[in-house]
Amino acid sequence: MHKIDLRKIYSFKPVEPPPAHDALPSGGDIYYECLECATIVVSVPHLPTACGCGNLKGQGGQLEIGDPARLRVMRGKLK
Repeated sequence: MHKIDLRKIYSFKPVEPPPAHDALPSGGDIYYECLECATIVVSVPHLPTACGCGNLKGQGGQLEIGDPARLRVMRGKLK
């Protein structure tokens, strides 16, 4: 699993208004920030990825979310 700090590559802005926990968006420019460990992961991960505390993990285009209340939806753009 790669440990890449996406903040070095992308600039992020929270999606406003925050989406409901049962209707989280996904896509190539949508990222989730874990509020427990401050790790950012892409919403559609193709490579194995996980946040430090395990709330967000996935691969193969699928992301598992442990507790949606512990994440922030962000839109990312290359710097």
